[in-house]
Amino acid sequence: MIKDQDYLKKIADICLSRSKKQGSTDASIMVQSSVSENVNVRNKKLDGSERSENLGVVLTTYLGKRKSSIASSNLKENNLNELVDRCIETMKITPEDEYNSLPDKDLHFSGLKDLDLFDETHLSNEDKINYIKEAEDEAFSNNKIVNTNGSGFGENKSNFLLANSNGFADGYKTSQFTAYCEVVSKSNGSMERDYEYTSKRFYSDILKPKQLGSIAADHAVKKLNPKKIKSEKISLIFDKRISKNFLSIFANAISSSAIAKGTTFLKDKLNQKVFNSEINILDHGDIKKANGSRYFDSEGIGIINLDLIKNGILQDYLIDTYNGKKINRKSNGRASGTTNLYFENGSKTFSELIKSENKLLYIKETIGHGTNIINGDYSVGASGIMIENGEFSYPVSEITIAGNLNNIFQNITLADDLEFNYSTNSPTMYVEGMIVGGK
Repeated sequence: MIKDQDYLKKIADICLSRSKKQGSTDASIMVQSSVSENVNVRNKKLDGSERSENLGVVLTTYLGKRKSSIASSNLKENNLNELVDRCIETMKITPEDEYNSLPDKDLHFSGLKDLDLFDETHLSNEDKINYIKEAEDEAFSNNKIVNTNGSGFGENKSNFLLANSNGFADGYKTSQFTAYCEVVSKSNGSMERDYEYTSKRFYSDILKPKQLGSIAADHAVKKLNPKKIKSEKISLIFDKRISKNFLSIFANAISSSAIAKGTTFLKDKLNQKVFNSEINILDHGDIKKANGSRYFDSEGIGIINLDLIKNGILQDYLIDTYNGKKINRKSNGRASGTTNLYFENGSKTFSELIKSENKLLYIKETIGHGTNIINGDYSVGASGIMIENGEFSYPVSEITIAGNLNNIFQNITLADDLEFNYSTNSPTMYVEGMIVGGK
């Protein structure tokens, strides 16, 4: 059972009080309690079940511009006192860094907590197992599904408190329900695997078991008997599961850490056009029930909504306190990274995209992490489906797709089918004229 706020605050007060007595000029602490329950099923039989309870603290102390952090899961008072003392001793011999400090007090979160991030629903192990068995039953109703690589259901509940010596002390509970089904298809000697995944704050919002199994089976069957193609330059359409990865790359490239170090192809691009004028990218933390929503970041700074790209122009970075000082900009509450990051819907329907050219390649899966954010080079293994005259024709495998993000970003067209299934989300994406390496 997760601990309540009163218990977490008691732990925080002990640590902050002792750190001040021991000579720290400032301190911050995160106290977190979580309970996680997971079941795994393979071929409709239980393959594992576990429950874990985690309780821990992360303490950071400051002495002027010196800083030290320490973590522990032993929250007995004697151990907490020793923990603080060790952190203080380490801090005293740590080199000074002029950018070390707590965040500005005027940026601390204060306000209502009305985002619906916690669901009281609790499922028994039997309920979790039955959910997954039903999903696998549905997948196996397709006669081309011959095996599963394992499926699972997870329920996580957590509560935390963040406090510092500037008077900030706040926290809240969150929940997450997650299920996945991964299956193997077979036909004419060809075997392929694919999956479907669902994760939501509220149990009632995840996919129904039969939906999960049916979609997983459909993905796997459509990959059967793939063909190899010759190398060529061709326009690509990225499935929503894949197109969102470009947003993750973009987020890394505009983090204040990368900007401060100069290790990104988007350095010095603020207020410049980096996408075409049809593209808008938002990072909004106040979407109710959404996976990425939160009230404040890991420094206690209130989340403000960011329009990162407006009509193709870069409007802002993702800024934390430390790196923000290096680039002379205030934190915008992104010490924990993005919240709900997404491309705004485009104006084309999915049907219009796939009919936009006589021959297109629909990318369903990418392999590897071949992105260099220093120069923008992009190259990954991939598989997908060839589209001919607006119709899905045949699966394609063992290809490499490559380009440079400076060019890719300028040649994106988005569909109007955005869904908030993850914390980073994208509509279906068309990219004109990319290099595909084949046989």
